[in-house]
Amino acid sequence: MRFAFILTLIMTAAWLTLSGYFIPMILTFGVISIVIVVWMCARMRILDGETVPYLSLLPTLSYFVWLFAEIVKANVQVVKSVLSPDLEVSPTLVKIPLNSDVDIAETMFANSITLTPGTVSVDMQPDHILVHALLEDMSDPADFKEMGDRSAWAVGVKTKDS
Repeated sequence: MRFAFILTLIMTAAWLTLSGYFIPMILTFGVISIVIVVWMCARMRILDGETVPYLSLLPTLSYFVWLFAEIVKANVQVVKSVLSPDLEVSPTLVKIPLNSDVDIAETMFANSITLTPGTVSVDMQPDHILVHALLEDMSDPADFKEMGDRSAWAVGVKTKDS
């Protein structure tokens, strides 16, 4: 019930923000749409923390701040390597172990890897992510552990080793 209420609030705020109209007919369509979506989610039994991840909003926002700092650091590292006279690029493929069994945590982790300059998530398997790193320095699996732990924490999921 709590997830249905939160989903209703979020969709109402999004509807009002994006439409910008407060005409009774438009508001009626909005209410009908929101009721149908919440009813369908309840009927499919997917009203849970993964479908409505808004209960972990503060950890997620703090994760994005940390991720932004990591993106800046990686950007500087890639630019230095690419602009150096020796072109110190050393492409590497590495398997990064997954430390969560929850889809949203795994997806956030893989997307965070891809957002970081110099690394791309190439393939996901049940136990690892195959990552292409532009520089060999960026391919140490231990360096990805903190990102995996933080992405799981951001969505309120416990890691395998905790």
